[in-house]
Amino acid sequence: MPYDTHVPTHREAEPIADPGLPAHTWRPTDVDPKAEKRAERQIAAMFIAAMVFAVLFVVAYFTFEVGDNWDTFAGLGASTISLGLTLGLSLLLIGTGIIHLARKLMADHEIVEMRHPASSPQEDRDLTVKALNDGLDEAGIGRRPLVRNTMLGAVAVLGLPAVVLLRDLAPGNALDVKKLGNTIWEPGMRLVRDVVGTPIRADEIEMGDLVNAAPEAMFPTEENGYPELEGAEEQAEKAKGAIIIVRMDPEEITPLAGREKWTVDGILVYSKICTHVGCPISLYERTTHHVLCPCHQSTFDLADHAKVVFGPAARPLPQLPIAVDDEGYLVAQSDFTEPIGASFWEREKL
Repeated sequence: MPYDTHVPTHREAEPIADPGLPAHTWRPTDVDPKAEKRAERQIAAMFIAAMVFAVLFVVAYFTFEVGDNWDTFAGLGASTISLGLTLGLSLLLIGTGIIHLARKLMADHEIVEMRHPASSPQEDRDLTVKALNDGLDEAGIGRRPLVRNTMLGAVAVLGLPAVVLLRDLAPGNALDVKKLGNTIWEPGMRLVRDVVGTPIRADEIEMGDLVNAAPEAMFPTEENGYPELEGAEEQAEKAKGAIIIVRMDPEEITPLAGREKWTVDGILVYSKICTHVGCPISLYERTTHHVLCPCHQSTFDLADHAKVVFGPAARPLPQLPIAVDDEGYLVAQSDFTEPIGASFWEREKL
């Protein structure tokens, strides 16, 4: 098909004599085959460069260790600079290439759409489909394999950084899913108030109270002897170990079989992390003993082993078995006996 068939020799009369549109101006790529080929090469070069930068992102991810060379460039780390530049340039080049494709090669005819009834007759629907197909033909993607293939390649290669970044969803520095099944809680560890870290006595919990608490290990001191946690490890353990403490009439509690001795004078302790998608919960209704997740309204009955009574959560909140030490402070009998938080694919293997 000759190239100049894209330029019409005449135009049909408009239904409105003077719609107010200026005369159409043809672009250099519409009338000059050399300009068209030059634009194709420019766009393809952008998509190829986008592929290169996406691959360099992956290389930089495994080359520069996070935390090392933290002030390489103007006080910023080599890893931060390299990852940001390579991914940013890859996205920029893909976007710029698509913009150039639209402005230089795709059809830019002025189109006037006349008003028509909301329910179009079949003839109009057929014409619409034909116009869409004509537009796809005029875009020239099918007859410009260099632009089409490089654009698809750039978008496909851009998926590599996304796949690599999924690795960081694993806890710590290892792809060990078993870490999701354990928390920092251990036998004898005291329950402390969140933020301030003060230990909690059993006689301090009033009937109807809900207290946000955490493991004592999150507040290490010379006296308790727990090791100092930092960075991602600290945040992960804090998220997994967060709890809520409630107190109710022991006669209102329906314990799960085998959990009869997991409470202290009506005091129950549950994970603060919703079992739907892992949101923190603490919206408590003391008369019904229901606690509500604010994200998707999963509701748990804390008096009946925190079973789900409403919402998308698929399992109850994990319960922490507790006791009282010699000084009257609440302590854990053990770690949680099941994984906390959102359910995941390998939960049954832990």
